[in-house]
Amino acid sequence: MTKTVYIINGPNLNLLGKRQPEIYGHDTLEDVERMCAEVATSGGFAVKMLQSNYEGGLVDFIHDARENAAGIILNAGAYTHTSVAVLDALNTFEGPVIELHISQVHKREAFRHHSYISMRADAVMAGFGVNGYALATQHMGSLI
Repeated sequence: MTKTVYIINGPNLNLLGKRQPEIYGHDTLEDVERMCAEVATSGGFAVKMLQSNYEGGLVDFIHDARENAAGIILNAGAYTHTSVAVLDALNTFEGPVIELHISQVHKREAFRHHSYISMRADAVMAGFGVNGYALATQHMGSLI
């Protein structure tokens, strides 16, 4: 049975490629999914790309991952900086977690410098653009 890694994306990431391309680039979430699937296939595992604009949706994805995923790559978007609920859900997950940001959040507004997700993450990636997803997927392969 192939192991699956959940790649969970938070609010506004459904607009990837359209929203602020000067920060987030021109690739879409579908482009990212294809890139990650290629990396995962070569590593002998699968990925499942998920996205929600709602905090509770992210919590539900994490709860589902408890039963169905070997690892989680999470770009929680703005919920990174505000959501204790997402942190609490991550704390119920026993596999590895990678926190991911497309932009270099520490070069942006001060409120983006704090992350609740980091308190649970096994690794944090920021500033690699959408290529960070492929790098995180590759690293997750070594963790699972």
